[in-house]
Amino acid sequence: MRSFGAILTLVGMLVLTALGAAPGGAATAQANPSPVGAVTGTTVVSDRVTRVSVFSPSMGRIVTSDVIHPAGGGPAPTFYLLTGITGGEDGVSWFNNTNVTQFFADKHVNVVLPVGGAFSMYTDWVADDPVLGRNKWQTFLTRELPPAIDAMFGTTGVNAIGGVSMAAGPVLDLAIQAPDVYRAVGSYSGCAGTSSAGGQAMVRSMVELRGGGNVNNMWGPGGGPLWVQHDPLVQAEGLRGKALYLSAASGMPGAIDQLDPRWALPQAIGGGVVEAVTDNCTRMMDARLRSLGIPATVVYRDVGGHTWGVFEAEMRDSWAVIGPAIGA
Repeated sequence: MRSFGAILTLVGMLVLTALGAAPGGAATAQANPSPVGAVTGTTVVSDRVTRVSVFSPSMGRIVTSDVIHPAGGGPAPTFYLLTGITGGEDGVSWFNNTNVTQFFADKHVNVVLPVGGAFSMYTDWVADDPVLGRNKWQTFLTRELPPAIDAMFGTTGVNAIGGVSMAAGPVLDLAIQAPDVYRAVGSYSGCAGTSSAGGQAMVRSMVELRGGGNVNNMWGPGGGPLWVQHDPLVQAEGLRGKALYLSAASGMPGAIDQLDPRWALPQAIGGGVVEAVTDNCTRMMDARLRSLGIPATVVYRDVGGHTWGVFEAEMRDSWAVIGPAIGA
């Protein structure tokens, strides 16, 4: 097993190369007292996709999501799919960097692709941040967005969630924190642990080094109660009974990465280091689930870096677990 602590510093410096440039900080706004998100507008992107704007009362701002419509008629379940460290705010996303729309073209499921949450760990922050603004993503993704989607699209009310890179740990946490919302989880190329020394360093590399925020505004002082409460490694018992898919690659570059020839070397180096870390993280989460006797499908790829080629392959493979679990 690779030494997690030995490569944390490299991760923080190389993740920019692997995943793209960071957007600017988000603005804050006064929260609306309504307890449920409200649809404020829609745009038809294509005959298969509608862009939906939902006001978040907890964050006091509008969040946009692309919604892929289900094949066939009648109510369908919903798969929420979160992107990586920049939250898709810079255009790097499932929608823009993969063939996600084509993959779900023949599947009876709503696929919701939120845009936002850069450097936020998709969690509820205890305080507004001078750089990253107000972040209440747990509230939005468990109590505000799903009811709005259910009402607008007439879903079955059965949900799954998947997330890549920065979002891979948080999707496990969201399923634990709101056990009534998500029946299945796909965790792709990420790290679940947050409260250990290594986990704290990983979180700081994303929130502070990359995003310029202050983790004390997220969960308070490092290693405190909220860091433990939101650590899926510690709280893994909360995943019992859910359909789970976890995956990572070795970090060794290969054809699956689909690298741009002009940037192949830096992408391979940066993506390789980051993915090697996520491979180690996934093995730790795998071991934790096994120790508790919680079933999970866990896949380790011999080849692949921290790239959209790998992420798309992971998502596609996870559907064999997630689809049946939600009746899609």
